[in-house]
Amino acid sequence: MTTQEILTAARDAKGALALATASQRNSALLGMAAALEDPAGQQVILAANAQDLEAARGHISDVMLDRLALNEARLAGMAQGIREVAALPDPVGAVLRRIERPNGLVIEKTAVPMGVIAIIYESRPNVTSDAAALALKSGNVCVLRCGKEAWRSSRAIVEALRRGVAGAGLPVTAVNLIEDTTHASANQLMTAVGYVDLLIPRGGAGLIRACVENAKVPCIQTGTGICHIYVDDTADQDKALRIIENAKASRPSVCNAEEVCLVHKDIAAAFLPRLAQCLGPDRAARGLHPVELRLDERAAALIPGTPAGPRDFDTEFLDYILAVGVVDDVQQAIAHIAAHSTGHSDAILSQTQAHIDRFCAAVDSAAVYVNCSTRFTDGGEFGLGCEMGISTQKLHARGPMGLAELCTYKYIVRGDGQIR
Repeated sequence: MTTQEILTAARDAKGALALATASQRNSALLGMAAALEDPAGQQVILAANAQDLEAARGHISDVMLDRLALNEARLAGMAQGIREVAALPDPVGAVLRRIERPNGLVIEKTAVPMGVIAIIYESRPNVTSDAAALALKSGNVCVLRCGKEAWRSSRAIVEALRRGVAGAGLPVTAVNLIEDTTHASANQLMTAVGYVDLLIPRGGAGLIRACVENAKVPCIQTGTGICHIYVDDTADQDKALRIIENAKASRPSVCNAEEVCLVHKDIAAAFLPRLAQCLGPDRAARGLHPVELRLDERAAALIPGTPAGPRDFDTEFLDYILAVGVVDDVQQAIAHIAAHSTGHSDAILSQTQAHIDRFCAAVDSAAVYVNCSTRFTDGGEFGLGCEMGISTQKLHARGPMGLAELCTYKYIVRGDGQIR
């Protein structure tokens, strides 16, 4: 089907989804989860994924290949994510505010679906099921447009999901996958006025920038994560090492991974050698990928590493690379983050409450962490089941986007003959 035909089918399905009962939508979700765990369906999905991996090998990094790869455990995780979404309270029809006026009018601010939500994403096939589940639970139709690297995998996943949707008596066009993976289809979604009610791009800085600059439909700015961890002079250094290794190396290809570490000057001489040992030789001795350190001048005077280039503190590496700098105090750390952060997730490791309070008040990011890893910026970890993306803007959603963020609202006003 052409992109226009898919958009038309999605718009036509909008009414059926808006009128579907909560039990119908939950039944569809449970059917979608079961379809992902059906052995025959899994074989089809994994075979398609093997083709994607073979085609991508040599063209994308090993870290990005890991993002693309599926196996039975990951499919089971995707199915569990859908079940968790099904178990969440129904957002549609929730009364957000009720006002009783002196004239007897009852005004209810009521949550309703957006309508048709388009999602542009790259080489993460699990986004296909996450996005479809959240859209359907919130009464929305989804139009998915993945990158070419993941298209075979996503098509097989959508075919399985549609079997679950059909089993619940809902139109299969509630879940749609764009067949054209060229820039033309992305541009068409950005300008699909009258067809797309909300566009959510998930991917690198280039994709986000293109959508924000060119979209004529409402667009949420998501994703790019230059995430910082500041190690204050009173930080518990043992905990700090564990937190930094987790934030940087547990899954470096995701947007909530740490990209920059800032260390207070008073502990830098003691802490930085321990950090270099932890992320380098200690990881290599355990058979894990070591982390390359890109050092500013003050850090380079204390430990060996790669001198930081002019863009290293403004780069989302998505790899085993960490920019490291030394700062005078918490205020200089805050100033550095203000100059270089993308507003995603930033953390302070400290035992000084005044420094923590100042950091939390001054750092203007969607998620601000105290003495824990930035890797928790995730819909599942926030109790949302999964997320449609991480919004780094302030309207209308910020941080992990769950069901509430996929609804808008309208005012339902009940009266008994009142006139003005």
